[in-house]
Parts: sequence; structure tokens; C-alpha cells
Amino acid sequence: METENAVNYKFMGRSFNDLSINDDSSAFSDCNSDRSGEFSTASSQSRRLFLACTNSDNSDEFIRQLVSDLGSCSIDEQKNAALELRLLAKNKPENRIKIAKAGAIKPLISLITSTDPYLQENGVTAILNLSLCDENKELIASSGAIKPLVRALRTGTSTSKENAACALLRLSQVEENKVAIGRSGAIPLLVNLLENGGIRGKKDASTALYSLCTVKENKIKAVEAGIMKPLVELMADFGSNMVDKSAFVLSVLVSVPEAKTALVDEGGIPVLVEIIEVGSQRQKEIAAAILLQICEDSVVYRTKVSREGAIPPLVALSQSGTNRAKQKVSY
Repeated sequence: METENAVNYKFMGRSFNDLSINDDSSAFSDCNSDRSGEFSTASSQSRRLFLACTNSDNSDEFIRQLVSDLGSCSIDEQKNAALELRLLAKNKPENRIKIAKAGAIKPLISLITSTDPYLQENGVTAILNLSLCDENKELIASSGAIKPLVRALRTGTSTSKENAACALLRLSQVEENKVAIGRSGAIPLLVNLLENGGIRGKKDASTALYSLCTVKENKIKAVEAGIMKPLVELMADFGSNMVDKSAFVLSVLVSVPEAKTALVDEGGIPVLVEIIEVGSQRQKEIAAAILLQICEDSVVYRTKVSREGAIPPLVALSQSGTNRAKQKVSY
């Protein structure tokens, strides 16, 4: 598996380190647990769940019973068990380990392939919540979760798609899972979610793609899936709240020639120049680093960038006196 190394890019005697564009702590954060809102539950179920969550003496037994109910012949029992396990995994971090140890992961994965959208959504979201525990990530992947999550990305409700993207993000934080996720067909589906999803779907897709595309193989898959069009469109829309995220995804893609070509073909250079002119300080620095990487070893691209009027704002940025610019630009 090939990942990319840091490179320095120079302009007018100043060095821009592409490590600087990885200051993504506020642009990207892990998908939060279960943000879909809760399905309504009967009052007796709510009381039962509340007691189980607050009483540690009976929680282990309660969890084991719920895991058993996942295999019930009754669809209603399966639905209730999946929902309650999902909520237990959301509300008490220590329950994530208990639920996994009780054997819930494989039956929950089987629910992700259900044709019942309610069962599928709860299965996906329960797996997402369990994946928030680092100890569970490898077990979830080795239990066969990747392909069912990809299926949910393809066929699920909007919430299932969004939570599947988040779950794949969590699994991709185990480095060896990145290629497996890419080869499972996830990349084109995430690109589709980025382009056609709601605002939450776009954010979840961009975060997952940012993680997955640190691997060269996945960068090429993303470019082949047409990622440049939505990335350029989102970067051009300052009202989308997606400029930073899209630029960060682009920053990990442009190390491969296919991405540079696609970016230019989609009209990305003038968009990046506009960001350098009117974007926030961080947006300017990301855009500059991307442009400089595009121009490296390419007279043709340097000419295109110059013709788009990039030189004056790049010079101004290189002379910026802000603390952030001082950290990112070295003489």
C-alpha cells in the first residue's frame, strides 16, 4: 500500500511545505455517534432502556438478551433489539466494548443487508456507534462489515448512507482497511454522496474520502469516479460551508498526475485563484499549496496559473504577517 510523503514546494524563494495543509483539525472531525435522531419508542421500552443504561448490575445480562433477540424469528424483536443496542452504544462508551464482547457485531452486520430500511438503518448506526471504540475497529472489519456498509451506501436511506460513510471512515483509520474499502466499491458511492447528498451527506462523504485517499490506489479511483467536478463546484460556492473540506480532499489527491489533469479540465485553477484572493487565511494557504503542487515540474500549468492572475495574491500570501502564515511559510 502506497501512501504519500511530504514535499516542499517553492515560490519566489519561499518554501511551502505540503504538511502545512494537513492542519485539518477543525475542517474535519470524526463523525459523531448517531446523529440521525432517534426513532420513537414505546414508553415501556424507554423505561427498560433507561434502567439498563443506568444499572450496571443488570446491563451485561440485558445486553446478552438483546444480542440473542437479534437472531429472533420476529422482525419486531429484531428491530427493538437493534434499536436498543444502537442507543446503548451511543450513550455509554463502556457499553461499546460490552456489546462487542457479547457477540453483537456479526448479527448487526447481517441486519445491514436487510431489505427492511428500519432494520438496515439501525444495523448501520449500531455498527457506527460500536466503531467509535478503537478496540472494536479491527473486529468489525474482520467480521465482514465493509461490503455490507458499501451496500448500505448504494441502497440505503439517506441516514443509512450517511452513517455508513461515517462507519467506513472509522474503519479506514486502521491503515490496512483503506485498500479493502477502496476495492469494495466504496469510492464511487462516496463521490456520488459528495455530489448529490444533503449537507450532512456531503460532509460525511468528504471526511471519508479524505481519509481513504491517502492511499494512491484510492486517489486514482476517486478521480476516475469523477470527484473533481463536485470538489470544484463546492470550492467555488462560499456559501456551501464545504470550501475547506473540499480543498483538503483535493490537497491529498493532487499528488497523482490524473488528479492534476482532471482538476485543470474541470476549471479548478480559476477557482483556486479566487480562493487565494478572497478566502479565509486558511483557505488561501490550502489553495496556494495545491496550486504550487500542480505547477511543480509543469511549465504548461505554471503558464495557466499565471494567466489566471495568481501571481499577485501568491506574493501577498507569501508576505503575510499572520501567525498562521508564519507557521506555514518559511524563508
